[in-house]
Amino acid sequence: MSIKSKLQMLVCSCLAIFALGIECETRAEDVFQAPENFLTEVFEGPVPSPSFLWLISDVKAVANEILDRNLGGLRQRYWRQGDQTVWILEEIGKTQAITTGISVNDGTIERLQVLIYRESHGWEVRYPFFTDQFRGMSLSSEMELSEQVDGISGATLSVRALIKLARLALLFDGFVRAEGEANE
Repeated sequence: MSIKSKLQMLVCSCLAIFALGIECETRAEDVFQAPENFLTEVFEGPVPSPSFLWLISDVKAVANEILDRNLGGLRQRYWRQGDQTVWILEEIGKTQAITTGISVNDGTIERLQVLIYRESHGWEVRYPFFTDQFRGMSLSSEMELSEQVDGISGATLSVRALIKLARLALLFDGFVRAEGEANE
């Protein structure tokens, strides 16, 4: 085999490996429920107009601690009806964002649901056997969930992401409720 043939084979092999690598990293998102459908379901009808929580220094500092990264942004959109707030939040699992809907009523989680999943592994976190365990949880004074969350083998990073989002939704709900009480 000539040097030219070996070089061509090497180049073709490198291109094939590169193409496979790109294909492994690009993954279509799995939309389990559109965020607007989640909102309609949670509110059992017309969805209230969105409100915004301004991410001022004290809110952002605790949020950054929960996420273990800078939250970014100036405000967080949410929906409120009475004592119920609903949050559509995203967090990175391993490399991709997991979009999650979280309904909080009077400081406890009513419902947590994975809406859009983009990772190649760990998708088991979308099932009720996992998400139902968040129901009734609240946030402790140490900014931890009130109960232990059972993990899923092979989905550790996705589980951690949902725990962070649950804590974040409860934190945000607490700030919104405190702000409402201050204005009364």
